[in-house]
Amino acid sequence: MRRTSAVTLVACAAGGLVAGYVLDLALVSAGRSTFSPSVMLPILLVLLGAACVGFAWSVRRAVTSPKAPRVDPFRAVRIAVLAKASSMVGALVAGAAAGLILFLLTRPVVPGIGSMASVIATAIGGAVLVVLAVIAEYLCTLPKDPDDRESDSAEPEF
Repeated sequence: MRRTSAVTLVACAAGGLVAGYVLDLALVSAGRSTFSPSVMLPILLVLLGAACVGFAWSVRRAVTSPKAPRVDPFRAVRIAVLAKASSMVGALVAGAAAGLILFLLTRPVVPGIGSMASVIATAIGGAVLVVLAVIAEYLCTLPKDPDDRESDSAEPEF
């Protein structure tokens, strides 16, 4: 499995930015109020990032400590996939929040900072999730197993 690339994260953020801007534009065009995320969303994003790092820390500890039991590679892969998905979701949410902010700042009457606080907090929470998920993905890196054979042409042992 390859690590999440910066290009993937930028593409997710750009897609989220466009989606957030278009969502607010469609809502305002239909005569409705702009979208404002819940105050709990940034808190949940940060908690998800902390959980990813917590799960990955146990894998890292098992890899680096000689006293620790051998790490289950399937568990490490599951945690790495969780971290990879979390980084993409964080980039998407941060981009969507940035799109909402961009839409609000392009209006003739710019709203006060208090009315944009949850959107700004969501953008920050998404960015924090990306950082924590990338760290968790790094912590799930397993060393190469010395038992692995490089050659496929080796004769089977009986």
